[in-house]
Amino acid sequence: MKQLSTILFCFATIAPMLAQTEGDQFFAEGTVHEIHLDFSQVGYWDSLVANKPGEIYMKCDVTIDGILYADAGVRFKGNSSYNNPSTKKPFKIDLEEFVADQTHDGLKQLSLNNGFKDPTFLREKLALDFMNQHGIAAPRATFARLYLNGEFWGLYTVVEDVGKTFLKKRFDNNDGNLFKGDPHGNLTWKGTQQSAYVGDYELKTNEDLNDWSDLIALLDALNNSSAAELPANLAARLNLDSWYGYWAAHSLFVNLDSYVGSGHNYYVYHNEDTDLFEFISWDENEAFGNFKMGLTQQQILALPFTHIPQPFDQRPMMNRLLQDPAMKQAYADRLCELLPDFSNEALDARIDSLADLIRPHVYEDTKKFYPNDLFEQNLSQEVATPGGPQGPFIIAGLKSFINGRRTSLLAQLATFGCVETAVEAEMSEAGIQVFPNPTAGQFFIKTADEAIAEIQLTDLNGRAWQSWQGHLENGQMEWTLDEVPLGVYILKMRTEGGKLFLEKLVAVGK
Repeated sequence: MKQLSTILFCFATIAPMLAQTEGDQFFAEGTVHEIHLDFSQVGYWDSLVANKPGEIYMKCDVTIDGILYADAGVRFKGNSSYNNPSTKKPFKIDLEEFVADQTHDGLKQLSLNNGFKDPTFLREKLALDFMNQHGIAAPRATFARLYLNGEFWGLYTVVEDVGKTFLKKRFDNNDGNLFKGDPHGNLTWKGTQQSAYVGDYELKTNEDLNDWSDLIALLDALNNSSAAELPANLAARLNLDSWYGYWAAHSLFVNLDSYVGSGHNYYVYHNEDTDLFEFISWDENEAFGNFKMGLTQQQILALPFTHIPQPFDQRPMMNRLLQDPAMKQAYADRLCELLPDFSNEALDARIDSLADLIRPHVYEDTKKFYPNDLFEQNLSQEVATPGGPQGPFIIAGLKSFINGRRTSLLAQLATFGCVETAVEAEMSEAGIQVFPNPTAGQFFIKTADEAIAEIQLTDLNGRAWQSWQGHLENGQMEWTLDEVPLGVYILKMRTEGGKLFLEKLVAVGK
């Protein structure tokens, strides 16, 4: 029944979108667009730089797929993606900044992201597509070749603006308050005065009215309700399904440059029809574990789905809900619902298809941050880049990340009723026992029926640490691990015919 409820929820959420067409053509599959920015100002680059702190737009003729939009607004955007020595900066386009009612396919604003920290150019696109396909409110993304005054400036990811057009398409209304959780929107309580919050959030609609009482009421319910009253009080202010979806997706992709990590990069919208706030995702370029917050790659892949950055009280939307067993279970259920489609079987072909689409444009991009060989390698395996004083920066491979993260989450969620039925049945039929788990350096392995011919221990990135070949005497053995570091690993067993009949997550505490 839970599956049916989910399907009905997703259909009800998407239904208002079916009558709307804004952006449907621009964000259609299989297209790499062409965008030209033509500046007439002498020294326009210096002006763009000077205007960046104040988010001031410059007049610019913008041509999208051959259609000219005169006197549009253009400015630089971004933080780390901007503050690097490259000339390939991210841009924001506002077609209506200086000319009223000027839109492209019904779209007023577009963000052009430069692929900073992503050799594949695919992280943001894959994460946003996944969210949209699973009823999680998020903008859409596509690709474009960008030209500045006729010069090819590189391949960019183009992301839909979260504004009134998006709200109308997603929720069928757009007159409510839209807040961006930047720069420090950690949702903590700072009292009843609106002035205490204006430095942490940005009001994006109804600026003239400037009434933040609805956001303050949400924060009051979240932070000040008793443990017993929290579920009902919060549900009266927030669409909890939208929050569980946001939380689960960011745990799945380990995007810590978000509320679940750094405490920003999201929107909340006060839906007029339901009188509830909705969570909306934003800025997914750090998906697939690229924003590490001091964690190693192994820790990223094995990150607990209950992870909260310290201090815990600075993330009340996570901390308080995890203390309520029913709300914690609801979050685990939402994460479990996403896992069937977060797999190599479901996503590898998608990765290959998108890579084929953008490959010639990536190769032609001389301003990109990584060479062509890293583009190819990082589709499937982790790569090391020079990094800084602390050593190389490890960037997870897309396909290896999916495998490692999925395996870890399946093990974590097993006690919450989330299991892969086929795998569990196969293990049961084989009569396999592996213990203790965690281990200090030695496993006892027993099997009833199958003749094990090979055992392999790999880390979550696919690197083999130890292997064994032979035959189990009387269906059992003691397997001692040699110099295997502390961490989480995958134990694989095969029969003489090469059939993989066990793939089990194990922890080594040696």
